[in-house]
Amino acid sequence: MNLPLKIARRYLFAKKSTNAINIITGISVFGIAIGTAALILVLSVFNGFEDLITALFSNFNPDVKVELVKGKSFEPDSSKIAQIKNLEGVAVLSKSIEEVAFFEYRKNQDFGILKGVDDNFTKVTGIDSTVFEGKYQLTKGNQNMLVLGGGMRNKLAVNVGDQFELMKVYIAKRKKARAIDQQFRKRYAYPAGSFKIQQDFDYQYILGSLAFAQDLLGYKNEIGALEIKLNPKIEKKTTIAQIKNIMGEDFTVKDRFEQDEAFLKLMNVEKWMFYALFSFMLVLVAFNMIGALWMIVLEKKKDIAILKSMGATDKIIRNIFLNEGMIICLFGMTIGFIIALLFYLIQTSYGIITIPDGFVVTAYPISMRSPDFINVSLTVISIGMLAALAPAFKAQRIPAMIREE
Repeated sequence: MNLPLKIARRYLFAKKSTNAINIITGISVFGIAIGTAALILVLSVFNGFEDLITALFSNFNPDVKVELVKGKSFEPDSSKIAQIKNLEGVAVLSKSIEEVAFFEYRKNQDFGILKGVDDNFTKVTGIDSTVFEGKYQLTKGNQNMLVLGGGMRNKLAVNVGDQFELMKVYIAKRKKARAIDQQFRKRYAYPAGSFKIQQDFDYQYILGSLAFAQDLLGYKNEIGALEIKLNPKIEKKTTIAQIKNIMGEDFTVKDRFEQDEAFLKLMNVEKWMFYALFSFMLVLVAFNMIGALWMIVLEKKKDIAILKSMGATDKIIRNIFLNEGMIICLFGMTIGFIIALLFYLIQTSYGIITIPDGFVVTAYPISMRSPDFINVSLTVISIGMLAALAPAFKAQRIPAMIREE
């Protein structure tokens, strides 16, 4: 066995002359355990929210979205669309278009975004699974139907499913009209259902059929985007590269992360800011470990002098106390991991930390990932080793012989 490690373990667990050393060492281990558990849990909670939001967004956003670099609409090229559909990595392709519109229901009025989608939209996204009132239906015979975000439904006080009250939808004409002409196109539709995903979608979007939106906009075949569901068995990056190659430089091809890049980046920044704050807490805990190691060095001055007299080098003495710091860190870190795992199991099973009513889940989501354990381990060990340096260098400066007074 490694001699410095063996001596370090004996120094740590052997009976001390002063009980305060044991107490301070115990506090250090406890502090590192709590700090480690806190780091793992804060990362896991952010992971849980990230997974939840990504899942929610997937009910509205596709795996891949193709749009013009400049402009809002384009005439779809049937040959390019056929090439994309024939790709092995493409499962379903949907066409859509969206535009700001003015909605009126009875005496209530508000602006929102009308999104026209085709029949494949439910196959590309999980939008139909988010309907909590009425049903997902965009046409009924020759009648146009609308599916409203929950927020838009509330703002307009819409009675979903009322077959006797129509919604009016207004969109400004693209071409400049004369002063005496009507400036807006107006169409009517019945509210069929209401969906609930996330506030950004619920308070802005109302879904209609693609033909209904094109008619309001005065388009013939123009669309705003191609929305694509990928085949999960095929490498995503390869398929996206193929789509980019087919569509050319005039189009952007965004994956799910890029469609909500700003929001997800902000969440990532918050996640690592909290990680930095909790790491700073561990730095404060490390001062206890410095104190414990320093007191052990003072208690073992005679032992160190004897070891040096027997031929122990400065490096061996230094490594004894570096190893002692490492043992304290590993011991505390192991306990911290166990605490975090126990909390994770309790939270996922019973949801003891709840969220106030009105959110899509009732308890804080939590998701543990193996890279987080690696990052936390490196952080804790680094802080522990830095804390052990001062006592270790103090120990190696102790002379081989101590003058008796």
